[in-house]
Amino acid sequence: MHDRAFLAAALRGSPMDCPVAYDITRLATRVLNRTPNGIDRIDSAFARRLLGSATAGHLAMMMTLQGPRIISGAAAADVVNGIFLHWGEDEAPGEDESYRRIVNWLSGETSSFKAAQRVARGRSGQASGVARWIRQHGFPIGQSPVAALPKGARYLNVSQFPLWIPSYFRWLKQRPDVKGVFFIHDLLPIEHPEYFRKAEYDRHLRRLVNLAEFGAAAIVTTQVVKEALQAHLAPLGRKDMPILVAPIPAAPIFSDRRAASLELTDSPYFVACGTIEPRKNHLLLLHVWRELVRRDGASAPKLVLIGARGWENENVVDLLERCHAIGNHVIEVSGLSTPGLKALMGGARALLMPSFAEGYGLPIAEALAVGTPVIASDIAAFEESGAGRITALSPIDGEKWLETIRAFTAPNSPERAAAKAQTDRFEAPSWSGYFAKAEAFLSDL
Repeated sequence: MHDRAFLAAALRGSPMDCPVAYDITRLATRVLNRTPNGIDRIDSAFARRLLGSATAGHLAMMMTLQGPRIISGAAAADVVNGIFLHWGEDEAPGEDESYRRIVNWLSGETSSFKAAQRVARGRSGQASGVARWIRQHGFPIGQSPVAALPKGARYLNVSQFPLWIPSYFRWLKQRPDVKGVFFIHDLLPIEHPEYFRKAEYDRHLRRLVNLAEFGAAAIVTTQVVKEALQAHLAPLGRKDMPILVAPIPAAPIFSDRRAASLELTDSPYFVACGTIEPRKNHLLLLHVWRELVRRDGASAPKLVLIGARGWENENVVDLLERCHAIGNHVIEVSGLSTPGLKALMGGARALLMPSFAEGYGLPIAEALAVGTPVIASDIAAFEESGAGRITALSPIDGEKWLETIRAFTAPNSPERAAAKAQTDRFEAPSWSGYFAKAEAFLSDL
């Protein structure tokens, strides 16, 4: 079912026995982004679950110039629904300009492109949407959570924002009956600082210090992240903090077989999803594609890179913008709607995820749900989240990646058929089951 139907379904079920104050500070800023990243999708799903019904009894919090403030349910719902519409989550693939341009490129004959093609659809109406919200609801100057939250409430922060600033969370010390719960997505800025901006190492350390001081519990996506988090919390005196391991499901549209996938049997292509940054290892894929074109010429498959440009990616951008060899075979896309992503992923020969390090890997869950094989790095997080149904390769073995991609490209490929059989046996976890687990964890604290 599409996400609007998902919203209605997610709101059904047993209510929690304690109210939740859900922090929407980061989510409110995402109107400035074309499309959601992984954290955005998780943040949005929780917000729609907890704030989508006036009868749920939950509250919303937002950082303001006066500090953290409780805002009205109507104002919070307007934020959540406005972001959902801005991202184009209800668009049919054919209504998505980026999707149409990709399909035309995949279907067309090769030309004389001098560089990888780029589709970067902008979003309009951000300023008008913010102005409309202020006209309707006013500036968020609601009550302090110290005064407004009912006894025994839970404060839930799924985005890690702004967990590095202790002053935002000191109110929890004045309300020891309110349990602060934080979603920790990974510890990669500490474990692999070479893949991040320099300042992110210290910022993530401060997140963990503040989690230890103000948090009652944490939520993570994999056992890998839980073990890393426990190791860092122990010296901070919180080795026994309750931590829920709950893998995030894909959005329901990915497992909805009624939502069409792209079918281009004469134009084999692969997709890679993720922000263009060093950790995602796009450089390997582009070198592989240059070699594929050298060996196979016009018959080489095409590559669709889906994701915004991030940081410290000069080498990748140089290849995208100046490598003539890949000009007819690589397209870079940002601003794609989720229905468009689902349709493209469903028609791909495989999803490619050559990352050096990850905390989870939501695109893998999405590909498995839609029934698309996955070729991914043999890192622990992918082995766990892929449930043994991925083709795992070393992220530094370029020749093996090339051979595997060529094998999956071939018509009637036995390698791809075996991988497809694995995905067809995959039972995608449901959001209803996920939320039942998360809400039981919150209630039992």
